[in-house]
Amino acid sequence: MTHARTFRAMLMAAFAFAAIPLASAQLVPLQDKPFAEHKIVLQLSDGDVKKQALVLSVANNLLKFYDPDKVAIEVVAFGPGIDLLLTGNDRRKQVESLIAQGVRFDICLNTVDTVERDTGKRPDFIPSATPVQVGVGQILFLTENGYTLVKP
Repeated sequence: MTHARTFRAMLMAAFAFAAIPLASAQLVPLQDKPFAEHKIVLQLSDGDVKKQALVLSVANNLLKFYDPDKVAIEVVAFGPGIDLLLTGNDRRKQVESLIAQGVRFDICLNTVDTVERDTGKRPDFIPSATPVQVGVGQILFLTENGYTLVKP
């Protein structure tokens, strides 16, 4: 009887420890913004240039309204939304300017892998973008940690 309990406890512990790397491998740590009173995640899943411009405008307006130290802003791009973070995008300077002001831009590696599979070429994205394995998983992680999801 004792051996069965010990075996069951060891088995449960093994499953628990095995799950930890899977969950943490796809997530990026939260931003280090100790004075942020507001936390916003902007979802970008659309390749439309007007939507991209709107996301950039919203991020810029939030920085002006709240002050960069008082707001944590994270843009999560997945699906066609990753176009904004490709090296040849016309809005690259705007993205890099927002990054310099503390906005984090996440790019979904699942989408990058899909593009590579479909085209045979891995898309080049700006080096200052933060790669995350699963874009939607990052959004869930952020909302579970106090971020408000906005889909412009």
